[in-house]
Amino acid sequence: MKIAVDAMGGDYAPAEIVKGAVEAARDYGIQSILVGDEVALKRELAEYAVPQGLEICHASEAVQMDEHPANAIRRKPDSSIVVAANLVKDGTAQAMLSAGNTGAAMAVATLKLGRIAGIDRPAIGTVLPTAKGKCVLIDAGANVDCTVENLVQFAIMGSEYASRVMNVSNPKVGLLSIGEEPTKGNELTKATNARLGLVALNFIGNVEGKDVFAGSADVVVCDGFAGNIVLKVGEGMAEFVLSSIKKEIERTLISKLGAFLLRSALRSAKAQLDYAEYGGAPLLGVNGVCIICHGRSQSRAIRNAIKVAADAVRNNIVSCIDTSLKQADMVADGPRTTTQACLERTNE
Repeated sequence: MKIAVDAMGGDYAPAEIVKGAVEAARDYGIQSILVGDEVALKRELAEYAVPQGLEICHASEAVQMDEHPANAIRRKPDSSIVVAANLVKDGTAQAMLSAGNTGAAMAVATLKLGRIAGIDRPAIGTVLPTAKGKCVLIDAGANVDCTVENLVQFAIMGSEYASRVMNVSNPKVGLLSIGEEPTKGNELTKATNARLGLVALNFIGNVEGKDVFAGSADVVVCDGFAGNIVLKVGEGMAEFVLSSIKKEIERTLISKLGAFLLRSALRSAKAQLDYAEYGGAPLLGVNGVCIICHGRSQSRAIRNAIKVAADAVRNNIVSCIDTSLKQADMVADGPRTTTQACLERTNE
């Protein structure tokens, strides 16, 4: 197995991306193909005792964080993100990963790899820490405006990811809304709630914002607008809590002593709230494995993201989603939509 890594994407590229790939090869035995400027990548690799299995694939261009995704892909066909996607498309690599321009990563993955049959829009499934472990938030920002059909597809993809990759038995699926009752929310959430009750999922109904981190659901479904707000608020709150604790610890000698005695517990809590522990988020719905990382990702996040990519490949997440969609009547003997399938069940 080989993971195509966009080594030129991200705030700390290529140094931290290269370091993360080296650590993934050393710690997990996962082979990566570093895609980017060959001279720059060789210079970075010279700093390490490079484990066997790391390769370089030259790409003469790089998409910048502030570039318009469609324009960048069109004008830079030899950019590291496009070359990485081509490596997956032709079978040289089994997954791709980027910490660069998120819009470009989504666009090139959809364009080069295509979509799984029956999927209208791929979605980002971000893993979040909860009081009971982890949950998948889908969509975390790929689709600002969604239909009922889109949200039902997100629910199926998120459930498959939680089950196959995160090893959650019969994952509980919740729909993000402003109240637990099925009558609460806007027209989209109310219609989606009714529809999800007809799909073969462990749907538990609506969940509120407070329930996301409480672990009430293993999969939280929403449109990308709400999902990205949840994600960014969660990240901001985690950083605020950690910085507040640090300030209080440094105030007095007694608090410093207490922190020393609790250092193991504090380290564990910090790790649980750190996005680097979760690596990256899968772009579910494309016909291949694509992991999107935080733009601020450093080596630990990249190392863990490469492991996430490998886990998705080993667990055949693409084929599992494809099978699940067919079983849900989303792909039948023709272009039969979820809406049609659910209406038929209702009329039976």
